[in-house]
Amino acid sequence: MSRSKLTDLDSLSLQDLDQDAELIPLMTPEDEDAMDREELPDILPILPLRNTVLFPGVVIPITAGRDKSIKLINETNKSTKTIGVVSQKDEEEENPGLNDINTIGTVAQILRVLKMPDGNTTVIIQGKKRFEATEIITTEPYMTATVRGVSEARPAKENEEFNAIIDSIKENSLEIIKASPNIPSEAAFAIKNIESTSFLVNFVSSNLNIPVDEKQKLLEINDLKERALATLKHMNVELQKLSLRNDIQSKVQSDINQQQREYFLQQQMKTIQEELGGNSTEAEIQEMKKRAKKKKWGDEPQKHFEKELIKLQRMNPQVAEYSIQRNYLDLMLELPWNEFSKDKFDLKRARKILDRDHYGLEDVKKRIIEYLAVLKLRNDMKSPILCLYGPPGVGKTSLGKSIAEALGREYVRMSLGGLRDEAEIRGHRKTYIGAMPGRIIKNLKKAGTSNPVFVLDEIDKLSKGTQGDPSSAMLEVLDPEQNSEFYDNFLELGYDLSKVMFIATSNTLSSIQPALRDRMEIIRVTGYTVEEKVEIAKRHLLPKQLEEHGLSKTDLKIGKKQLEKIVEGYTRESGVRGLEKQIAKMVRYAAMKIAMEEEYDKKVIFDTINEALGPPKMERNKYENNDVAGVVTGLAWTKVGGDILFIESTLSKGKGQLNMTGNLGKVMKESATIAMEYIKANADQYGIDPNVFEKYNVHIHVPEGATPKDGPSAGITMLTSLVSLFTQRKVKKSIAMTGEITLRGKVLPVGGIKEKILAAKRAHIKEILLSEENRRNVEEIKEEYLKGLTFHYVKNMEEVLELALTTQKVKNAKTL
Repeated sequence: MSRSKLTDLDSLSLQDLDQDAELIPLMTPEDEDAMDREELPDILPILPLRNTVLFPGVVIPITAGRDKSIKLINETNKSTKTIGVVSQKDEEEENPGLNDINTIGTVAQILRVLKMPDGNTTVIIQGKKRFEATEIITTEPYMTATVRGVSEARPAKENEEFNAIIDSIKENSLEIIKASPNIPSEAAFAIKNIESTSFLVNFVSSNLNIPVDEKQKLLEINDLKERALATLKHMNVELQKLSLRNDIQSKVQSDINQQQREYFLQQQMKTIQEELGGNSTEAEIQEMKKRAKKKKWGDEPQKHFEKELIKLQRMNPQVAEYSIQRNYLDLMLELPWNEFSKDKFDLKRARKILDRDHYGLEDVKKRIIEYLAVLKLRNDMKSPILCLYGPPGVGKTSLGKSIAEALGREYVRMSLGGLRDEAEIRGHRKTYIGAMPGRIIKNLKKAGTSNPVFVLDEIDKLSKGTQGDPSSAMLEVLDPEQNSEFYDNFLELGYDLSKVMFIATSNTLSSIQPALRDRMEIIRVTGYTVEEKVEIAKRHLLPKQLEEHGLSKTDLKIGKKQLEKIVEGYTRESGVRGLEKQIAKMVRYAAMKIAMEEEYDKKVIFDTINEALGPPKMERNKYENNDVAGVVTGLAWTKVGGDILFIESTLSKGKGQLNMTGNLGKVMKESATIAMEYIKANADQYGIDPNVFEKYNVHIHVPEGATPKDGPSAGITMLTSLVSLFTQRKVKKSIAMTGEITLRGKVLPVGGIKEKILAAKRAHIKEILLSEENRRNVEEIKEEYLKGLTFHYVKNMEEVLELALTTQKVKNAKTL
């Protein structure tokens, strides 16, 4: 039975039972007989109701909504006060016809019409007897139809079976009222005082908590005994639902204490699922068991998984640890235990892929082919840990993707720049809420195989924070002797990383932890020559930018000479990242011309370059050949590759002070001091008056003062600059030098030779001075890089000055 609220006439429902109790007349069997004997008119105005059914004898309130319904009520209330009430088959129908209503309805008497404060009309009606609508007469201004009465078969008073059904209906009604908190207790008094069996059945049927179509079926039953029996069945179902709900609440209440009240609704849902014969958590566990059978893991991971699965079964699904435990088991199932992609050992194909994607980089390609060759022969070799070391923009990161394609392996990239939490590598312990595995394990899960090509990008930029040292955590990852049992704090199991091919990238080696650097095989990726940059731009950069900007190959063509102009005049780098930006500018220039429908040279000329990119910006970096004493060209190594620098020296009257400017580091200042002391000690050898050192101040400056400079490699350059200054002798044309000096007059080797040679070629240097011990570094460089250069190898400072300075003095030489 239901307690429903007063609603719109066109979405009808019952009034609250406590209000119904006041409106229900205590009908006697005599009143019922008198009602049956009333004459039924041949034609009745028909009032369709949306979501309720009116039964004979029952009183219900309704609120009029549709204009037709209001007009019908107003006119009928002034005359016969008798209407025919039927239910709609489709409650959404706004203008129902004969096919849209149920033909069996109830004749109703209008008891009262009320005007409500909100302007609506409320009507209280009482059902009289059933009828059948046979034909619609009119539909305007409201529906009228011809009707005929429908008789009702009632059993005799002595029918024991019928009386038992009626008694059961009363008992069930009282139990439902008692068990339902929504039905007022006054309704029980009304049930007990109903004498008419027909009215009792109709009243209970009207208040059953069942759909409208089920109520309509009850109304259409002509035999009162059958209707009573059907009503009793519905009541039994409702009583069982109430009993089940109360049982569920009792079970849940017994499990809940003061700390678990917030889980009340979830516990109810759990109990309902159990009553229905299923459990969602149990289904998840069964699914995990099926997936576990398909895994290729060993005995230890399998035993560990089964142990952790039992732990999950015992957990309360509402506690925070449950989700962590489930995520942990999902991770174990998703990791590719002993799942490997098959390597492709076609070395010729691998070489073609490497050559296709990267121009130059011969040393790196050679090392990769060597690795493939050994792996092909042994098929069980542990993967090496390669570290590609070189300036930005030379293709270190993209090289990893080409290697993955050549091997036929999955490709994974993990950026380490700025990483300062050890847990990012090793993961968090499961005891913490929100615990997760480390990024190594997560990326392996993403890759789906245990032997991907794994690029560790920017390994030199790992930071050390309060959460630990990630560099130290990487030691186990990158040690071929240890990483077969890599331990992740979240996984709590050793995972085999020995088949993973790790490729680290770095711009510098100085910031990498020495123990970590020792575990890697360093492969230097040096910068590109002008010729190589032109070829890379032609093969890769220009087609890529044309495609990204929506242009075809015919929309813009840049010749080799024009590309060389862009390389030399607008870029200052060892790599090609800046070159790509300049080419992108050229492509955008063409795109703008096309979009604006303006004429332009599809084949780029030098004037087009100046128009699109502006005047050349890097001309000042070329060698400056001047006749000023004390200016020497040096070679330097930077994080972005090799570069040239100019060291200038000048004299001014003073007390022999040595000043240095140009944002110089401590080591570079010490080199200047050593050079100065060496000259003082050997002044007679170079024809320098010793009194000069007391009467003049010396100032050394390295241009581009905003750029920090440090290192010992400018030693011989400073020495040459100072001797040139004191002797006023010219420095030879197109010569550059690099090397460290000692107080004994020795020239020591320095690093970054290949980068410095490339920088010299870009600056059109012809001769280079190096330490004798750097000869082996030059011999390792391809001859094509050395074309047009002359090398002088020196052991001491006397040789440096003999090769670098001429006997000719500069014009307007100072008299010291």
